[in-house]
Amino acid sequence: MDGTLLDADGRVPDEVWPLLAELDRRGIVFCPASGRQYATLAAQFAAVDDGGMVYVAENGTYVVRGGTELSSDVLDPAVASWIVKSIRRLADETGGADGAAADVGVVVCGKRSAYVERSDEAFMTEVRKYYRDHRVVDDLTAVDDDVIKVAVFDFGRAERTVAPALADLTATHQVVVSGEHWVDVMNRTANKGVAVRGLQRELGITPAQTMVFGDYLNDLEMLDAAEWSYAMEGAHPDVLRRARHRAPAHTENGVVRTVRAVLGLPAQV
Repeated sequence: MDGTLLDADGRVPDEVWPLLAELDRRGIVFCPASGRQYATLAAQFAAVDDGGMVYVAENGTYVVRGGTELSSDVLDPAVASWIVKSIRRLADETGGADGAAADVGVVVCGKRSAYVERSDEAFMTEVRKYYRDHRVVDDLTAVDDDVIKVAVFDFGRAERTVAPALADLTATHQVVVSGEHWVDVMNRTANKGVAVRGLQRELGITPAQTMVFGDYLNDLEMLDAAEWSYAMEGAHPDVLRRARHRAPAHTENGVVRTVRAVLGLPAQV
């Protein structure tokens, strides 16, 4: 969604809606696949979802169709707790040339809600973008929910600070830099690619009938699940290497333009 379908302001472009109607008319399934929360995705597409839209949420850890869970991949609570405590330590430590502590915050992502301890407005502004349903709690290690992902936001560069702090988990879990400021931790068996392949089996769709768009590292496995795999202009170098095709930037309505071109639809003016 971010860096692919959404515009520079994080909104669904107006040109998307008539395209979705045409896809539906042709029997083509449209599926938002994102690190965003299911509730956030469902709200964004509520106007056109007749109850049958499929959502790949939380980087593939939670797949929902028509309000019904198709699949999920739940983290061990002990692992979620270890991550929370590790990031607390990181926030307390000093680092960098200026000696400042890492400016980070944790989001524990459950099926029912997202949970945060940090509640300052700067952090909550970022949380609200991706987690429509969220709660501020006293202790993230005591969350009573099925945790499917733990996300960490870094006001600096997450790839340089948060990812190294969680390096010990990489042997057993996915530690994915999903954007300049975000790192997501999930079970090793969960990613967007696994979710897309599951949908292909569910719907009887082949990779040759599948088109995907990606821009960051959390999209890599998904690109492998489709023959029509597109890297957005300006995508992470690893994404550019992995995808078979290129699409214009999200700021230039690249997804809509590409889909219309592949289907032989006239360009919108």
